[in-house]
Amino acid sequence: MSDLLRRSDGLTRRRLLAHAARSFLGVGLLPVALGAAETAPAPRPGTPARRAKNVIYLYMDGGMSHVDTWDPKNGDVAGPTKTIRTSVEGIQLGEYLPRTAKQMHHGAVVRSLTSTQGAHEQGNYFMHTSYQLRGTIAHPSMGAWLSHFQGAGNPALPAMVYVGNASRHPGAGFLPPAHSPLFVNNPANGLKDIERRKGLTADGLRDRLRLSADLDAEFVKEFPKQGGVAAHAEAYDGAVKMMACKDVAAFDLTQETIATRDSYGKEPFGQGCLLARRLVERGVRFVEVSLHGWDTHAGNFVVTPDLSRQLDGGLASLVGDLHDRGMLKDTLVVVATEFGRTPKINTSLGRDHYPKAFSAALFGGGVTPGAVFGGTDKTGEEVADDLLTPPDFNATIGYALGLPLDEIVMSPTRRPFKVSDKGKPAVKLFS
Repeated sequence: MSDLLRRSDGLTRRRLLAHAARSFLGVGLLPVALGAAETAPAPRPGTPARRAKNVIYLYMDGGMSHVDTWDPKNGDVAGPTKTIRTSVEGIQLGEYLPRTAKQMHHGAVVRSLTSTQGAHEQGNYFMHTSYQLRGTIAHPSMGAWLSHFQGAGNPALPAMVYVGNASRHPGAGFLPPAHSPLFVNNPANGLKDIERRKGLTADGLRDRLRLSADLDAEFVKEFPKQGGVAAHAEAYDGAVKMMACKDVAAFDLTQETIATRDSYGKEPFGQGCLLARRLVERGVRFVEVSLHGWDTHAGNFVVTPDLSRQLDGGLASLVGDLHDRGMLKDTLVVVATEFGRTPKINTSLGRDHYPKAFSAALFGGGVTPGAVFGGTDKTGEEVADDLLTPPDFNATIGYALGLPLDEIVMSPTRRPFKVSDKGKPAVKLFS
């Protein structure tokens, strides 16, 4: 076989190897199949003390109305939305989050976010990466930075998982593909095609992997710096590792009781929150779950209550579940969005884009419980104190994770970048 490859031209060899990779489940897999060890990167000197090991990032896609949820107001701007008390004296939420209100003693509300990006794609990108959207560079998301600096918590599972169907997630940006998230569209469906083909034994798979490695050896030697080759190999490596790992059962929500699944909510978002808990239990370091539909230009007081109901069930069950299992202290639960909605109600009984002031929430992960960070004026239109930008917010997440916020990482084009650009963490949020 090796003689045939040496006599073949480059294009024929590439086609043969590509076909072999598809047929035999992988290139570069033999060391993985035979149990080669992996080690996580050593901690960087001078990094902040790590308060959280993991992040569950709940993203409210479309621009969540802050004045109907985390920062309720009185008067005309409130519309029909009423306020409710929480488990923390002095903190009130919008009435659409009653279960979350009972969990506020585990978390903190951030009411002073502001952004320069008032369009969805740009705001989403800025919130995820700390950098403005540019056509010349793709920046990493926070989960990719965590994977880059600290490695995967479970080497047989992805370092980051995204649950939802948004197409705008920045993923690994300019970092290697190994730091990209595994995308799960519907959490109730689990992972497909993760088992060996029927009739293929473990020994048979190992034989195929050996053959694949032999077929690939000379091609890799000829193109050692070809990024596509490495990415192709890593993708198959990850698939085979997951096939052999018992922890892949984390994706099977049927292992949970019906009562537990129902408590999170039957919609994909609630089930995604349950999946996030199961993944973090098994070492996945960063899980993002998205809830779409917050772009309430019309009918805000019909759409927002239903979306809040889904958020309320998933978030409250997640926080309570993590606490009961002793995991909340090591897991930072983040609720974020790209911008808020106008306090002024428009003629369609909706709220328009409003990046000038909006809110977020943090639970667990070393956050001072029952805290409020920042605030807006009485109408929710202006940040009144402790202004926080998306880079600052991401720096706060990075601070909790013990990431080296000031370390410069060079992109493939030799441009310098940091985890959160020039963002400064809100250290007052932590005990």
